[in-house]
Amino acid sequence: MELHVRYEGDDDPEKCSARKLARFDLAELHRATRSTPPGVVLNPFADRALSPADRATAGDGARHDRLVALDCSWETAEREAFDLEGVHRSLPFLVAGNPVNYGTPFQLNTVEAFAGALCILGERDQAERILSKFSWGHTFLELNEEPLARYADCTDSSDVVAVQDDYLVEE
Repeated sequence: MELHVRYEGDDDPEKCSARKLARFDLAELHRATRSTPPGVVLNPFADRALSPADRATAGDGARHDRLVALDCSWETAEREAFDLEGVHRSLPFLVAGNPVNYGTPFQLNTVEAFAGALCILGERDQAERILSKFSWGHTFLELNEEPLARYADCTDSSDVVAVQDDYLVEE
């Protein structure tokens, strides 16, 4: 799958996972909303959860072989910032494995968001490939092994939400 990032540039460039992905030609950065192509937009404010059903091409004209993320600071993330063209989906419950937000639910950095989405969409090899560029990348997959496998086995968004509810009850 193609990986595209609407890059805000408000995080520490040394810790920015999106910039590192771009350096290895694993993702393309876009400095403006207008230049960011449509696709499946990973949006924490979306009403529907990402599911394997989002891999199929729908009749809405959006490219479903393209994931789009917004790289910005969690402190400044606002609903309006996610005004990107495409099908908007939120990621279900996953725990960060990166050193900054380690163990924090829903506080994924860009590479973790892409990796989680790729696993849910049946692209585990690509998820492992992008995470391999980070010394802690394997930690994200280890921490989320069970939920990622369960989400990938779901049929649609409502199934993903039902699985997510299992984890939220345990919290």
